[in-house]
Amino acid sequence: MRISGGGARGVPLLVPKGDVVRPATDGLRQAVFSCLAAHVAGARFADLFAGTGAYGLEALSRGAAGGEWVEQNARATACLRKNLTGVCKSLGRDERDLAVHTMDALSWQPSPGGLPDLVFIDPPYELSEEAAPKLFARLTLALATKPGALVVFEIPGEITLTPPDWVCLKRLGKGARAPTAAIFRRVASDRQVSAGG
Repeated sequence: MRISGGGARGVPLLVPKGDVVRPATDGLRQAVFSCLAAHVAGARFADLFAGTGAYGLEALSRGAAGGEWVEQNARATACLRKNLTGVCKSLGRDERDLAVHTMDALSWQPSPGGLPDLVFIDPPYELSEEAAPKLFARLTLALATKPGALVVFEIPGEITLTPPDWVCLKRLGKGARAPTAAIFRRVASDRQVSAGG
């Protein structure tokens, strides 16, 4: 596993041994960030169910201003912190505007002063349908002042999410049992924001 683009391109990412995490594949991450394009530079992000931290680290490499990772498993979080140090070293930046939280993503609340422009959600697949309504309900309230915020939700191909007040702009990946990523934006948006624009 490596960072696929930006200033830290090629930096390897550590993965904890065993089945602690299911990292996002390099190919799917590349597709996601090709689609997000100009939305990444200068953005703040939140990476929920972060695992190795790959989505947030990729955003950082591609010019995101800062953000936070949320991962419940302590072994995964320890690995994530090492990955963060490696990416920051490659980018020549400090970690002061970055945070790693060891906690349940379903309990996470964004801080009012650091609302994300991009939210990456990559839960264990068996939790996807159960976690999605809670997460989208929370994000609808939390991001009320961020109408252009995008949510990238990784889910297996056989699952379709239709959260109220959100529209799926694009679905990347295909196959019933293959990883896919759905990119969402709130329906009640004052400005039209399209992924890849």
